[in-house]
Amino acid sequence: MARIIHFHKAGGPEVLQIVNIDVAAPGPDEIRIQVKALGLNRAESLFRMGKYLERPVFPSKIGYEASGIVESVGNNVKEFKPGDIVSTAPIPSQAKYGVYGELAIVPARYVIKHPSTLSFEEAASLWMQYLTAYGALIDIAQMKKGDFVVIPAASSSVGLAAIQLCNMVGATPIATTRKSDKSEILKKEGAAHVIATEEEDVAKRLNEITDGKGARIVFDPVGGKTVDALAAGMCENGILFIYGALSSDPTPFPLFTALEKTLTMRGYVLWEILRDDKRFAKAKEFIVDGLKTKKLKPIIAQTFPLDQIVEAHRYLESNQQVGKIVVSV
Repeated sequence: MARIIHFHKAGGPEVLQIVNIDVAAPGPDEIRIQVKALGLNRAESLFRMGKYLERPVFPSKIGYEASGIVESVGNNVKEFKPGDIVSTAPIPSQAKYGVYGELAIVPARYVIKHPSTLSFEEAASLWMQYLTAYGALIDIAQMKKGDFVVIPAASSSVGLAAIQLCNMVGATPIATTRKSDKSEILKKEGAAHVIATEEEDVAKRLNEITDGKGARIVFDPVGGKTVDALAAGMCENGILFIYGALSSDPTPFPLFTALEKTLTMRGYVLWEILRDDKRFAKAKEFIVDGLKTKKLKPIIAQTFPLDQIVEAHRYLESNQQVGKIVVSV
């Protein structure tokens, strides 16, 4: 028997329940992990509310990221053995492979041996943030030294990961946040510039920061009406990624700006990297190297115990945090 988080209907954080259930042995290509820590993500909040790309099947599991110790492995698994210290990349189905709980069954393909210098809490916070940022900025946009990169919602874990990746390759990270109260901490975490979108003219500030050149890359999880201003602050042949929908406003397509500057505006999800074996392997290698050299370092905002999973989700939705929220098990 193990304590596992389930929910029986879509809704707020209060629908999450701790239940005691038997956890099966791993299948042929699966691993059973004794979970030590969980990393929380916006995608899990949306999944819990029934507003995500995947819909829950009740009673539903939940959760993308965990770290822990391999307890047992399936017949076909050769790379891992009981006792290995591991963490999980996001697995496409939370409903089937949700990791919130004391034990988790996960496909071996998504299990990674992370650097031994990391704590379980740090390891649980890694893969969603760094793989998401890597896929857009490094794999697709081929970010390089000298690029100006705009990072909306920069106080999120993915936003902070994007700032670190920019600094790792010599690009200039321009963070945006709704209000200026997070400006100093974002600068402390590596942002070269910070724009408060509710207090400043975004397009004007981008053109000032870039000396009129404009930003080549925008990495936006928000969408909504600010997209027009972001596009206006971009350079010719720039690329604008939309990888989330935090704004409840409709997201426009900046037609005339896109035509004038020959911009690319594209939807992006992490799965396009994860489902490609070669791209996934290259991403893991890049990120592990960054972690070993300490050019990449996960920022943890707050840690909760498993018994406070409801409170942890409430904090996730409060937008107060800078960095990753982690649950210790």
